[in-house]
Amino acid sequence: MANEPEATFGLDENLAGALCYVLGFITGAIFYLSEDENEFVRFHAVQSIITFLGIWIVSIVLGMLSGVLFFVGIGMLMGLVTTLIYLIGLALWLLLMFKAYEGERYKLPLVGRMAEKHA
Repeated sequence: MANEPEATFGLDENLAGALCYVLGFITGAIFYLSEDENEFVRFHAVQSIITFLGIWIVSIVLGMLSGVLFFVGIGMLMGLVTTLIYLIGLALWLLLMFKAYEGERYKLPLVGRMAEKHA
């Protein structure tokens, strides 16, 4: 692994790319702000920020709707949708960390294109 370029904090770029996803948009932001040169790491940092900040916001909105709609009788349905969002987020989290660690610049639909523009 000595021929791989180093990234933020002296890490190999594949490890740094995977770490961008560890705490979702938080570690994505840390790596985005601290990495100036390595486009692989910046790509994964931006993709992490967009993906997991989006999931977090959607979960909060759905959670609030669930509380309000509880009194109408469909709050349970919103709770199930929120749970589904969390499961999708978990699957994406594992997939993206694995792909980054393998050295792949895996692009999610829509989000991947936005990440490439800002990396």
